[in-house]
Amino acid sequence: MTDTPVGSASVDEPKDSDSTKDERTPAAPELPGGRALPKTGKSEQTRALILETAMRLFKERGYDKTTMRAIAAEAGVSVGNAYYYFASKEFLIQGFYDQMTYQHAADARTRMAGRKDFAERLEIALTSWLDCAAEYHEFASQFFRTAADPTSSLSPFSNESHPARATAVELFREVLTGSELAPKLDAELAELLPDLLWLHLMVVVLYWVFDRTPDTERTREFVRRSTPMAGRVINLSRYRVFRPIVRDAKGLIQDFILPTIGRTQAG
Repeated sequence: MTDTPVGSASVDEPKDSDSTKDERTPAAPELPGGRALPKTGKSEQTRALILETAMRLFKERGYDKTTMRAIAAEAGVSVGNAYYYFASKEFLIQGFYDQMTYQHAADARTRMAGRKDFAERLEIALTSWLDCAAEYHEFASQFFRTAADPTSSLSPFSNESHPARATAVELFREVLTGSELAPKLDAELAELLPDLLWLHLMVVVLYWVFDRTPDTERTREFVRRSTPMAGRVINLSRYRVFRPIVRDAKGLIQDFILPTIGRTQAG
């Protein structure tokens, strides 16, 4: 069951003390997905503390059994403060997406440094995600139930998820542009590939959610075996004989796949 705040009021930024005013919903969040934009270093620390506490309680108690009130109490902030940064418990998942995406991008960039082989860079990027997400695997299926709803703003394909998705797509753009393969590809295909590589990650994530092997070894093996194949297929696309197929594929991608991925909050 989702907690809901009591009443409504408008404030610039909540205090850390408990009061009747703090128990009310503050002004509308400034970020898509029910998240308030921190205005100071202290508010950024408070937001991070709430999110970190929520992730820990989700692991300890399970997502369904953790309430916003419990998260606030454990973090040592008012319930109003918790609702200020995350409009409901579900939107903590969006905060988790944001945090995970930035951690993954930073880690993958470090690991890819100096590597030029495209397939190797792709495998590094995907494996990096698995390593960054490993500690959350036990309750990932609880997140997936919410994120899998195509009408949910928490779906990775939604408009509200655009900031995290854009960060991930940019990482996959770097996977390509930092490789020796990039200058050899058709320019239009190269422009579409980052989005397609992000979709590849979504397939990996779906497999990972349901993987119950130790250390999600089956998912890791899937990554190890699929990335060289992806590299070979993309490499073949640069040859003239395959260009008609490439053009057809680009048309399908542009007409049927990319339009289904939200771009902005306004859509």
